[in-house]
Amino acid sequence: MGRPRTGTLHGARDRVDGTVMTKPDNAASPAMASGLMLALLGAMAFSGKAIIVKLAYRHGVDAVTLIMYRMVLALPFFILLVWWSSRQAHARANPISRRDAGSIFVLGFIGYYFSSYLDFLGLQYISASLERLILYLNPTIVLLLGWVLYRRRISRWRALAMAISYSGVVLVFGHELSLGGQDAILGSTLVFVSAVTYAIYLIMSGQLVQRIGAMRLVGLASSVASVCCALQFLWMRPMSALWVPPEVFWLSLVNATLCTVVPLVLIMMAIERIGAALTSQAGMIGPMATIALGVWLLDEPFNAWTGMGTLLVLGGVYMVSKLGDR
Repeated sequence: MGRPRTGTLHGARDRVDGTVMTKPDNAASPAMASGLMLALLGAMAFSGKAIIVKLAYRHGVDAVTLIMYRMVLALPFFILLVWWSSRQAHARANPISRRDAGSIFVLGFIGYYFSSYLDFLGLQYISASLERLILYLNPTIVLLLGWVLYRRRISRWRALAMAISYSGVVLVFGHELSLGGQDAILGSTLVFVSAVTYAIYLIMSGQLVQRIGAMRLVGLASSVASVCCALQFLWMRPMSALWVPPEVFWLSLVNATLCTVVPLVLIMMAIERIGAALTSQAGMIGPMATIALGVWLLDEPFNAWTGMGTLLVLGGVYMVSKLGDR
């Protein structure tokens, strides 16, 4: 959740929960200022997820148990989100059909359960900084999937921008490979596949978002993922595994609220005020926040490799979002 989208800036019109809203062109307007602040806060809150997960792993918990606690604790908020979004005029005019329900289940399984589970697994093996940089490649993965699946053209400049982004990840990955060996390969692969599955979710959800609304889809798909995580735990772990150190429970509660539900709402509010394009560009603070928190709370090293790789990833993704079809 909470990854950059592409688009144009001024005069953009975006659909949020079925309502078309025009963004102000005046950068000094109160809506613009509040929207940027919401986008920055949301991106920084999302960036804390990897830090919380890495801190919880220090207490001996595994990925199956940890993701179960995160999603089950967040489930009441997802249900509340579904209830609130279902009361909007657009939702009342577009009831969910049986076909929609099937699509929501598939999207929830792929985009929120499976993608998140792979991400949690990957974080056992690589740094939070590398994980965030790989996930930030999401817009480029969407473009590549569009080219593979739908033969959508990728311009030379966009191809160059994507190459810049991937070179940044390769730079940081190469440094971690020299330190972690096979663990770095396994962790990076898991997180990259997580990013691919989330990109598939974004591509598949396009028409469904327009029909049932963004907030309702997120709430429903996340609820599906929460149930999947609970069932996975019951299948793979004994009930005694529910007893975890108190620190794990409180970290999971923070992850479920401040790093999952709260940033989701903040990002959607930002999109409503300033549009998806500018919100995604403000989200570039996310990887930098993750790196800073990793250095501060996890004692992860910050060196020239990490710094240069981060600049390349951010620069390439920014170019992808700005170039359009040029």
